[in-house]
Amino acid sequence: MAMDASKSPGAGDRYWGSRAGFILAALGSAAGLGNIWRFAYVAGESGGGAFFFVYLACVLMIGLPIMIAELAMGRAQSTAAGGAADLDGRTEGTERAGYDGTLGILAVATAFILLSYYSVVSGWALKYFFGAATGALWEQAAESYGRFFSSFVAGAWEPVLWQATMLSLTAWIVSGGVRRGIERANRILMPALLLVVVALAVFSLTLPGAGRGLAFLFAFDPAAFAEPRVYLAALGQAFFSLGVGLAVYVTYGRYLRPSYRIAESSGAVAIGDSLIAVLAGITIFSAVFSFSMDPAEGPELAFITLPQIFLVMPGGKWVAVAFFALLVMGALTSMVSVLEVPVAHLQRRTGRSRLRLAVLVTAACLALGIPSTLGFGVLSGFAWHGRGIMDNLDYLVSNLLLPAGGLLVALEVGWRWRRKRACGIAFANDGLLARLWHWSLRFAAPVLIAIIIVRGLVAA
Repeated sequence: MAMDASKSPGAGDRYWGSRAGFILAALGSAAGLGNIWRFAYVAGESGGGAFFFVYLACVLMIGLPIMIAELAMGRAQSTAAGGAADLDGRTEGTERAGYDGTLGILAVATAFILLSYYSVVSGWALKYFFGAATGALWEQAAESYGRFFSSFVAGAWEPVLWQATMLSLTAWIVSGGVRRGIERANRILMPALLLVVVALAVFSLTLPGAGRGLAFLFAFDPAAFAEPRVYLAALGQAFFSLGVGLAVYVTYGRYLRPSYRIAESSGAVAIGDSLIAVLAGITIFSAVFSFSMDPAEGPELAFITLPQIFLVMPGGKWVAVAFFALLVMGALTSMVSVLEVPVAHLQRRTGRSRLRLAVLVTAACLALGIPSTLGFGVLSGFAWHGRGIMDNLDYLVSNLLLPAGGLLVALEVGWRWRRKRACGIAFANDGLLARLWHWSLRFAAPVLIAIIIVRGLVAA
């Protein structure tokens, strides 16, 4: 017999406690490993400055409009159905959530896949944080960090244990509900994250040779703009970093009070997200170039290259503790938002308690994520196009599933909603900026996303 949803933990939290609380939660969703860990290595592999400028253009032209559209969809559902609307279009008003349930199915499936491998890297960050804090990490000789990392990720049980720990923390926060769980956690974690990333960026700029890192990140190289891979990587990073296309903002939009202005809040989140990515890039590339390391090290940049730098950097051991704490906090805030998508979806459909659903979903994600965890050890022989299990899942999510979700949102709000109604929900007016947003959803975003998806399919 299904439990009454009103009796579940956090069920009374229909709305965010404050606008600031919502912005911190939304920023926590966006500002995670995508900004700190993934942004740095993707930028390093994609030419630095050219990638950075294309990335910002993708955020402005595609990511931000879709974020606004997702929040508008969530508000429309909450208004139409008293907060009981679902991603499958079962609202009582005129706005529907997606193409006959396609968006709902895609969002929940993408959330499962993303959380399954995202939690693997989050577990790595937690392992390194405790290693840096206790000194265990420094017992490894500098020249053996590569072997240390390879030995750790190839293990049969330890990586799974750290992954399960991060998933358990995520489930505990989500089970508390909107205000008492998600919002309360982000009110603590996000200010701490912002403080740490600013402090690390300022410190990195004092290192000798830091200017070369800035030149790499911001240099304008016209020849690099002729590389199609730069555009594919930049759009994939924009979707991954902002979290659009996953219906996180549709879910969070259901908890918005009618007085909150969607467009302004979305702009604040996009600016904050991009700023954190830039500060993390400054931190990492200043350190990498200061010690003459390779910026194109790939996903291992944070776990092999940087520990070697921290070991010889003045005060580096304390910097390492702060850096890996930053990774853990960023990962946790993002995992909370991703888990909220399937938990909220299933709670509305089944009426079961948040706690029970959070436990079940995280257990399923852990089971689904074990192949990614073991893909560096016993399952390392499974590869596709030269990519391992986790890299292929990341490619699938970043370059295909998230853009596909964003495309559905753009088509839904841009074409199936009336313009005045859409602009009224998102901007509270039908002015020039609102019309440009709606035009972007109808034409610019779908065309650009479609091109990138086709390119991603060809390159897969």
